[in-house]
Amino acid sequence: MRSLVIAVAQPPVHALDIAANVTRHAAAVRASAARLVVFPELSLTGYDLDAPLLSPDDPRLHPLIEACAATDTVALAGAPVAGPHIATLLIDGAGARVVYRKVNPHHTESRFQPGPGPEVIEVDGWRLGLGICRDTGVEEHAAATAALGMDAYIAGVVDVPADDVVVAERARRISQTYGVWVAVSSCAGATGPDYPETAGRSGIWAPDGSVAARASRAVGEIARATLFAEQPAPV
Repeated sequence: MRSLVIAVAQPPVHALDIAANVTRHAAAVRASAARLVVFPELSLTGYDLDAPLLSPDDPRLHPLIEACAATDTVALAGAPVAGPHIATLLIDGAGARVVYRKVNPHHTESRFQPGPGPEVIEVDGWRLGLGICRDTGVEEHAAATAALGMDAYIAGVVDVPADDVVVAERARRISQTYGVWVAVSSCAGATGPDYPETAGRSGIWAPDGSVAARASRAVGEIARATLFAEQPAPV
């Protein structure tokens, strides 16, 4: 069987303090003991819709790149990028690059353009479909991502505490509908002026909809699980 160790992290996030946030992301990578670590929406800047755009070659990302290199980890973190878009950055020992742009921004995120469409990345042969927050509740987005072929659906979100049940229900629906693993990193604590408190409760769901790992609301928690998949039958 193929396997992939994945962690969903909810580190402290300070609005607009990229250097401090990167340091906390790097610490989470080192503590996670996972091949893939997922962070919440806009985790590198905090959920401040006026945050300056972040370039993947920004030198402030170097501590996170170094942590990924030292631990052989792939990190998926959130930031506003050129477009402008709300985006997911893939960070590993080789550097950082934009791998996904949010397709379904909320109407309050009018500063940002919708991304061009669904994306799937590969890590160790695992095909990982990507989403950001509101994307997870748009059935057409999950269906279009699944149509690209995915083993797991990965998302970073920011929600108010009362919506942790909504996040869980969306994750279960996607996992059961498409028979895939689902991992959602949900911000904990404060993140920006619109969110003095957030939901936390990051989690990983198995293809049957059962919970494989779940964090509490506490800032700094990491939930971890090993994803398994059957090897394709020999031809």
